[in-house]
Amino acid sequence: MEKKRRKKKEASDAMITLDKVSMSYSSSGTSYALDNVSLSIKKGEFVFIVGDSGSGKSTLIKLLLRELTPTSGRIVVNGADVAKLKHRQVPKFRRNLGIVFQDFRLLNDRNVYENVAFAQRVVQTPTREIRKNVPRALAVVGLAGKYKAKTRQLSGGEQQRVALARALVNEPPILLADEPTGNLDPKNSWDIMKLLERINEEKGTTILVVTHNKEIVNAMQKRVITMKKGVVFSDEEKGGYIDED
Repeated sequence: MEKKRRKKKEASDAMITLDKVSMSYSSSGTSYALDNVSLSIKKGEFVFIVGDSGSGKSTLIKLLLRELTPTSGRIVVNGADVAKLKHRQVPKFRRNLGIVFQDFRLLNDRNVYENVAFAQRVVQTPTREIRKNVPRALAVVGLAGKYKAKTRQLSGGEQQRVALARALVNEPPILLADEPTGNLDPKNSWDIMKLLERINEEKGTTILVVTHNKEIVNAMQKRVITMKKGVVFSDEEKGGYIDED
């Protein structure tokens, strides 16, 4: 009985759970991008996902976003069984996920304020709330004075901060960052990672970062999940980047 209670508590603590998940892109089902992957990420954790190209990292992110559904296995994100979501339910599901990409994906014909406000308008936030929430999100990422600037006038580091503010403005419980420092110089890379760490610590946001940045992974000493050829090669608390020969 005690064991059952413990398992139930562990399940309730998890924000992301993969249970024996496989994903095949081939019609024959003989080649797997993910092969029988099981892992659990608790509420408030900060986790790095690392591995060489082709290891399954991008597939994992697409599955969490419900851009793909697994060939087999079960994925639960913030209490939602992702594969069971109907098409019309997916937009609402994604409101619980903040997403930051390597290439920023900003609206370059709009200013900083409008880029962040866009995420609020999509979920039909009242205008009076948007006027409070957008400046608050920009202040968190250090861009309070840049709200009128067009995004193309900003540096790469500033553009990624705008993308981060947009991801955070709806206060999602989970933030997925796919190579967030891939287009940044070392200083801006560290600035973004320190911001993510502060958001994790102060807001309790569960953060999952896919990265190739060995220096940052080794220095930050967070949980590190290493993917290799579609499987979890290692999963270490206060881990580092494993070079694969």
